[in-house]
Amino acid sequence: MEEQTKSKIENLIKSEKVFLFMKGTPEAPQCGFSAGVVSVLKSTNVSFGSFNVLSDMNVREGIKEFASWPTIPQLYIDGEFVGGHDIAVQMHKSGELQKKLQA
Repeated sequence: MEEQTKSKIENLIKSEKVFLFMKGTPEAPQCGFSAGVVSVLKSTNVSFGSFNVLSDMNVREGIKEFASWPTIPQLYIDGEFVGGHDIAVQMHKSGELQKKLQA
C-alpha cells in the first residue's frame, strides 16, 4: 500500500471515536451490509464518521490490507478495528457494542 493511502486511512480513523468505512454514505448506503452497520450505530445514538470507499479505489483496496480484513464495511472504535457487519450486529445484540462505545 502506498504511504499516502496508509496515512489517509490512519487520519480518517483518528478523526472520530467511531469510524466506519462503508459503501455509500450513512444517508444512502450502497450495500445491505453497510446499511446494517449504519442501522446498528444509529440505534445506539452515537455520532460516527464515515468514508465512502466507492469514492476512492486506493482507500477501498488499502483498507482491506490495513486491517487484514477482506470485506467492507469496517468499523473502528477508538482507533481499533472492531470488525464488519456480522461482528457489529452480534456485538449490538449482546450489548458488547454499547459497552465499547461508552468506554
